[in-house]
Amino acid sequence: MHPQRKQRLMIIVFILIVAGLAAGLLGYALKENINLFYPPAEIVSGKAPVGKAIRAGGMVQEGSVQRASDSLKIRFVVTDYSAVVTVEYEGILPDLFAEGEGVVVSGKLAEDGVFYATEVLAKHDEKYMPPEVSAALEDSAAKRDMESASTAEQNISDPAPAEKAGL
Repeated sequence: MHPQRKQRLMIIVFILIVAGLAAGLLGYALKENINLFYPPAEIVSGKAPVGKAIRAGGMVQEGSVQRASDSLKIRFVVTDYSAVVTVEYEGILPDLFAEGEGVVVSGKLAEDGVFYATEVLAKHDEKYMPPEVSAALEDSAAKRDMESASTAEQNISDPAPAEKAGL
């Protein structure tokens, strides 16, 4: 092999090794900072990782907000209408935070199933719903509709006890 060709080949191999190393380090760094979104149904079913930074969202359940009298601690329940997750947060809540409204929380899920939030985001106007929360609520509604349809089919194929008794 000609010396000039050998030098070019070595330069190309060196560039490829450096580019591969840079891509690997970038991937590793991004893996540590990814916050995946989980609706309450997935958290309750065990699909969400425990102890890792994640985001959760849904609607704040009516009557679930409990504020500590001596600190900024607050405890509330987030629901997608098929499952609920208890959230604890210490800090100042957004002005638009309210029961029955959409919310996205960032933090970590504990072993006991409580989500310890480090950040609470509330929707910013009456018509806006975060895309993740909207999709989670639509999925939850679709599952409920399928379950109610299958229950209705079972009721049609199995007459009610009153019908069996001839009433």
